[in-house]
Amino acid sequence: MFISALDLFKVGIGPSSSHTMGPMVAAGMFRRRITRQRAEGLLPESSTLRVQCVLKGSLAWTGKGHATDRAIVLGMQGYTPRGLIHHDVNELMQELWAGTRVDVDGAGFDFVPEADVIFDRYDPLPEHPNGMIFRVVDDAGQPVLERRYFSIGGGFVTTEDDIDSIEAPLMMEDAHSFPFPFESGKDMLHMSAASGLSIAGMKRENEHLHHGDAQLDRGLDEIWSAMKQCVENGLGVEGTLPGGLNVRRRAKQLYRDLHASQEKVTVNDWLCAYAMAVNEENAAGHMVVTAPTNGAAGVIPSVLYYMVKHERISREAIHDYLLTAGAIGGLIKHRSSISGAEVGCQGEVGSASAMAAAALCAIRGGSVAQVENAAEIALEHHLGLTCDPVAGLVQVPCIERNGFGAIKAFTAASLALRGSGHHVMTLDACISAMKHTGEEMSHKFKETSLGGLAVSITEC
Repeated sequence: MFISALDLFKVGIGPSSSHTMGPMVAAGMFRRRITRQRAEGLLPESSTLRVQCVLKGSLAWTGKGHATDRAIVLGMQGYTPRGLIHHDVNELMQELWAGTRVDVDGAGFDFVPEADVIFDRYDPLPEHPNGMIFRVVDDAGQPVLERRYFSIGGGFVTTEDDIDSIEAPLMMEDAHSFPFPFESGKDMLHMSAASGLSIAGMKRENEHLHHGDAQLDRGLDEIWSAMKQCVENGLGVEGTLPGGLNVRRRAKQLYRDLHASQEKVTVNDWLCAYAMAVNEENAAGHMVVTAPTNGAAGVIPSVLYYMVKHERISREAIHDYLLTAGAIGGLIKHRSSISGAEVGCQGEVGSASAMAAAALCAIRGGSVAQVENAAEIALEHHLGLTCDPVAGLVQVPCIERNGFGAIKAFTAASLALRGSGHHVMTLDACISAMKHTGEEMSHKFKETSLGGLAVSITEC
């Protein structure tokens, strides 16, 4: 398996990579399918054709809070997650939501968002909990084109043709053509020992199959620049987040308080401020970087921002941090999942914490064995973590949870650096435990808001 760091870390908008960015991408894919069908003469020429999207499973249960319906409308109108980072999405949506038509390469289709984005809370599609059925229907309501798409986490989307393949349905390439085709932590350790390269070094060599050094470095710089901007945007804004819970932004005030009494401040305080800043921006639907998901977007940037701001690490260290994190994220995505709808929040904040722990350990001089140990420690202490967002919003407990994920990452890296790298539980075994735990976890705790905190809030 191989997934590029430039694909794993994607710039887009909040509040969710699987429920907002993925559906927007899927709608764009369906637009392209319509174009191909028309070009091949497979769609009837009619002025009464209508486009519809049926949301299934987790997308249906928490889609309102995650802005899935808005994402479908934006995608059907030709917008992309990255293309929206400088738009006022709320203002744009007021115009689009009132529309009744969508144009696809000059062909007009009826499309009334309120009626044609359908939340179907009955049985989910069997292939994946984040399923969507897109249709073009005639004036009798009969489908003349139908496609199924699945948002599999981190903004990645797969089709009905690929979801049942023997290999896990991930947007990855076969590893055998790459110089370091590690598909497990064990392989990673052995290849590093044989080559003398770090994890970041092996990851860089793999990236070279598609990206030259200059292109890769520019891409990593862009990712860090976007992460940095997310942190600083969040640290500069106050107010109440949208959605109806009346959650107030806290990162700016927290950051101000930390500067006012720095003699009493710990690293944990800074990490919480930085992580919460990112996830408040995500909850507001603003620019964010999937790391590896939107719901967990604050963990990796907060640790990196701390290292840049407080320890003045170099550009090369920033790149090594992102490459190491990307390598660990790729392993987790390949061997388990980063989707809260599949395995709960252990796959989101847990994965992000493992990635950040490994990356921090690496740039602080840890051996490859210590880096693998750091990732395992961080992931181990997120096992069983449920995804139970209150009101289907990526706010409670998601914003604070990113702060704790960052703290656990920092602690895991520190523990690993003080050890020899030898440990009882391997990263591979821990990833396997996460997968099996997710499989046995009730759907109530996997991004449906049907259990846990989501049904425990007291209305006053």
